Amino acid sequence: MSTSKEYLDFFLDQLSSLDGISYRIMMGEYLIYYRGKIAAYICDGRFLVKPVPSAIKMLPDAEYDSIYEGGKKKMLRVDDVDNRELLTKLFEAMYDELPEQKVKKK
Repeated sequence: MSTSKEYLDFFLDQLSSLDGISYRIMMGEYLIYYRGKIAAYICDGRFLVKPVPSAIKMLPDAEYDSIYEGGKKKMLRVDDVDNRELLTKLFEAMYDELPEQKVKKK
């Protein structure tokens, strides 16, 4: 099941106070970038963030979920998606711990 553009637009609005939010569509789902680093995924109507230490600390009760069924890579599922302040603080706290994008060789 792919995620609707309206659901993406909701998250872009929730994160609109942050500079440097962008996205990329991938197989009907969305990668969310913060200042050039992958910070989150929107998959099957779920908002998943990278499980970096600051995110784990801010979301101590969050459940781990995979991006796709059967996937081994686990992310933190954010359930309080209506809390704009939480999402903003979460992205700001996570930024320094997010891995740099790998440069593709030509």
